Amino acid sequence: MQYVIEVNGTARRVDVDGETPLLWVLRDKLDLKGTKFGCGAAQCGACTVHMDGQPIRACQTPIASVGTARITTIEAIGQTPVGQHVQAAWIELDVPQCGYCQAGQIMSATALLTHTPAPTDHDINDAMSGNLCRCATYTRIRAAIKRAADLGRT
Repeated sequence: MQYVIEVNGTARRVDVDGETPLLWVLRDKLDLKGTKFGCGAAQCGACTVHMDGQPIRACQTPIASVGTARITTIEAIGQTPVGQHVQAAWIELDVPQCGYCQAGQIMSATALLTHTPAPTDHDINDAMSGNLCRCATYTRIRAAIKRAADLGRT
């Protein structure tokens, strides 16, 4: 079936089964490889994208459920001021180790800071609890979120 979805500000047409996960539409049909496959069960957060500004797990979101929602992927997150601050903080604090989970981490952190510009540790814990990092860079991730919040205030 044909679907037209808005991805990173552009209407894109895809011909897939309605149950196809958004992750595979992004990666295989639209050649947006930044969103990663991790667990396939919406437990690790590697596949996090934004749907109308809210973080979702693309591996468990069927394309038929997207409708007219706006999808934002890691490829476009730097087009927003908050996304720019998060990316700058990630680089400044050298957050990634292997880097595999970082697209999902950045997407969750950007959603948090968009809705909560000055998050508490509790806010960060809640927002990031669904994102796993096999390299355990959690201390640097938390520091980068706080740094990005500071950048947003200056």
